[in-house]
Parts: sequence; C-alpha cells; structure tokens
Amino acid sequence: MARIIEISSLTESGVELFSTLTEAQLRNKVEPQKGIFIAESPKVIQVALNAGYEPVALLCEQRHIEGDAQAIIAQCGEIPVYTGKRALLEQLTGYTLTRGVLCAMRRPQEQSASKLLQALTTSETTHKQKRIVVIDGVVDTTNIGAIFRSAAALDIDAVLLTRNSCDPLNRRAVRVSMGSVFLVPWTWLDCYDTLHNYGFKTAAMALTDQSVSIDDAMVACVERLAIIMGTEGDGLPQETINGADYVVRIPMAHGVDSLNVAAAAAVAFWQLRAKE
Repeated sequence: MARIIEISSLTESGVELFSTLTEAQLRNKVEPQKGIFIAESPKVIQVALNAGYEPVALLCEQRHIEGDAQAIIAQCGEIPVYTGKRALLEQLTGYTLTRGVLCAMRRPQEQSASKLLQALTTSETTHKQKRIVVIDGVVDTTNIGAIFRSAAALDIDAVLLTRNSCDPLNRRAVRVSMGSVFLVPWTWLDCYDTLHNYGFKTAAMALTDQSVSIDDAMVACVERLAIIMGTEGDGLPQETINGADYVVRIPMAHGVDSLNVAAAAAVAFWQLRAKE
C-alpha cells in the first residue's frame, strides 16, 4: 500500500526529487546505478511500469489520488505518494504540462554496447535483417525523444548513442517520446568498431559528393545495418562519415538542403526498415 503524504511546501523532505535536483544530480554520475529519472503523465508512467522500471516516489495533485493516478498508485507498492494543492504544485517548472502526475523511477543498470549487440544478433526474430540507429552528438532533448518514438514505431531493433548525445532519460526527452524510450533497447556507444565486430555495416546520413540515395538497393539489402544520425547544423563529424560503409542522403526538392534530424530519422527508418 502506498503512503500518501500531503505536503504544504516544496521544501519538505523527499520532494527535492521533483523540485530542486538537476538532471545531473538525478543521474548521480558517481554511482549511476543509484540514479533516478522523472517520468511525466499517467500514460508515460504506465508504459515505464509495464516495461519493468522501478518506481521510487510519486507526486500528484490531490484530485488525482482517486483519479488519473489511482491505477498507477495501486501498482507501485509501498512508495511515498506526495500530494498537494494545484496552486502549490504549479510552482514546479513544467508541472502543468504533465496532467498532474510525476513519478521518480530508478535508472536501469547500464549495459555495454557489446552485450546489447550480442543479444540482438543471437536472438531469434521473424526477420533476418537487423536495423539499429546510432545517435551521434544530438543534444536537443526534443529530437532525442522524437527519434526514439519513430524508432519504436518503425521497428528499429536498438538505439546506441555517443557519449556527447543527450541522455534519453532526460525528463523532456522521455515526455516527447511518449514513453518510447522504455520500449527500445538502448545504450551508449564508445567505439564504432564495436558495430563492425558484430557484423553491422554503417550508413552515415550526410550530404556529400559520395552520398547515395536512401532508396539505393545496395543499402536496403544489407543484413545488419546501423543508421547514423548526426546533429543539426554541424551534422556528423567528418571522421564518422569517412569511416562509414555507406554515406546516404534523402533526396530534396525546392532547394531544401536538409530535414530536421528527427524527421530525417523517421524517413530513414521507414525506407531502410528490415524486410521479412
């Protein structure tokens, strides 16, 4: 049974999880296995719970105790549920955008890229081809969330991120993804050689004189393909482009030179999707 705790101030003990700790403090870089993240809205929280994520504490308006948060509270066991009046909770930045429910959840233990790829390439699935995405240097939380949402919807097998990319469990990234960050396996990538070690060819999405069109049959037929997406503006590092097996572009009209990285990712995922 959850412990309902009514608060009259955002400075009360335990509420700092939602009110004062920064994203970096929540991640707890010294001991990442003890870190937490914040999930917002009943729908997103439910996706996380269904995926096996561990809740630590809830914060919601009083009216949601027997409303939108009722089913979630019933699933969360003996965790504190902090509740207060709407006027108090509205002092939290962005709180009014979350339909009145926040959940602090335990971060999962980080797995290596090698372990993820090994599991992926040895699993029995309905299709032979494998498709993963590498997010290289993308720091915008909205783009990260949108890429994950497309990855989940368009059957991307895994997401790998370079260390200079935004944390997928960033509060806004989680919200924009609508919980898709909980549905697709992901981890950090420290070396592109790891992909080749598990038989993946790399396709860098970039505009160069050597780029081939995204509908090129040579790319579509690759058995294991890693689609590399870079940040807007600077794009992918030249070293990454030079080291890729393929350099791929999306044909443009009307003099447009590129798409937003999240939009480009959705196009790439659909066009290069795994075939049965």
